[in-house]
Amino acid sequence: MSLLDRVRSRFARPPEIVRAVVAADPDARVLGWGERVDGGWTVATSRGLRVVPADLLQPDAGAVPVLPWHQIGTARWTAAGGGGTFTVTPLTEVEPGVQARLAPQRHVLREAGDLPAVLKKRVDLTVVASQRHQLPTGGAVLLVARRVPGQAAREWTVVFDDDADRDDPVAREVARERLAAAVAADDPTR
Repeated sequence: MSLLDRVRSRFARPPEIVRAVVAADPDARVLGWGERVDGGWTVATSRGLRVVPADLLQPDAGAVPVLPWHQIGTARWTAAGGGGTFTVTPLTEVEPGVQARLAPQRHVLREAGDLPAVLKKRVDLTVVASQRHQLPTGGAVLLVARRVPGQAAREWTVVFDDDADRDDPVAREVARERLAAAVAADDPTR
């Protein structure tokens, strides 16, 4: 991307439909967007990631769900010309303190603009600390402390590399002990 292209993208305005969808959500603002090969847009807002379809008839924020930044486990970018592909792995809470990875979402972009840098920064800002620990089953568990909007305290969660380990009592106990130790070490009142 040339210097002139970077300056243009920096001062460009998002497409009207993107502005309308985000304007319908008073707590959100557009931070970056990329044009999808399917004609829609992948949009980074202050609240999270949205996919705005090209054929959206009524621009309303409720019609375009948001994936909050703290629920993105990984986001990988592969550049190709002015575009490329994001592979985003969302997380879902399966029980208190335990998250599971959902199926990866692919966002194939014709033009990416500033979206790769914005997405990386926003996801990185949610992660305060992470620790990987081996389990006796041969698998591993990832402990992650994240900033969650509206919460003063960090939220620690466990993500098992293999979902089968979540059902193993020994692996669960080791993960629970590791999580308790991480939370205790992170406690600012100690």
